[in-house]
Amino acid sequence: MILIRDKSIVLMFTHYRTNGFILKETDRGEADRIFTIYTKDFGKSEFLAKAERKIKSKLRGGLELFCLSEIEFVQGKIYKTLTDAISIKNFNNLKGNLVRLAIVYKISETFNDLIKEQEEDKRIWQLLKEIFQELDDRGLKSEIIYHYFFWNILSFLGYQPELYNCSVCQNKLTPGELYFNSKEGGIICQNCFKKLKSNKGIKPEIIKILRIILEKDLKKLLRLKIEKSYLESLDIISQDYYSYIF
Repeated sequence: MILIRDKSIVLMFTHYRTNGFILKETDRGEADRIFTIYTKDFGKSEFLAKAERKIKSKLRGGLELFCLSEIEFVQGKIYKTLTDAISIKNFNNLKGNLVRLAIVYKISETFNDLIKEQEEDKRIWQLLKEIFQELDDRGLKSEIIYHYFFWNILSFLGYQPELYNCSVCQNKLTPGELYFNSKEGGIICQNCFKKLKSNKGIKPEIIKILRIILEKDLKKLLRLKIEKSYLESLDIISQDYYSYIF
């Protein structure tokens, strides 16, 4: 804690330390930057890094985009102001591959759209750790890794789709023609399909992939052989569900 004395007032600044994933950076003024960081102990916040763009800034080495850093900050009126930053892991393999980098940009964009609160969430923290580590270690099947992130973050936010029972009649789903209805929050049986509009047909293989994704077993998911057409179908369903919810 730092005390600043000015005749009749005493200002107290408490320094906080935590680890965080750096997900976004925005230039501010001539030399400052605003960093969006998801931290282990405080959730998502925006942090002001004063004079960070200057060559001699002590913060520069620890504030690379898409790295895991240990940060120190004080709480200001508007922003949390960074006072120290030390890089823990740079994820150089991830950032050195254009396909993986495109996926992590997409993850960051989606994350910043979805996560508004500042409260910490251990599930979200572990999900980010798992995603970044996998993309850095191997980066195989990067597109399905995005969907693993997307559907699990929705699940944490309370928007997990119904994949085992009909979202309308609640009867257990049986093999046959099935449909995905974003408004109803999941899979629709054939009988209910006849009563509703705006349903998208969904193949059994896509349902299987979604179920494995929401089991939160990334290793099992990556062992699957997933055709390009299935990824395209997942993209359509993901975009439709996201658009309806948000």
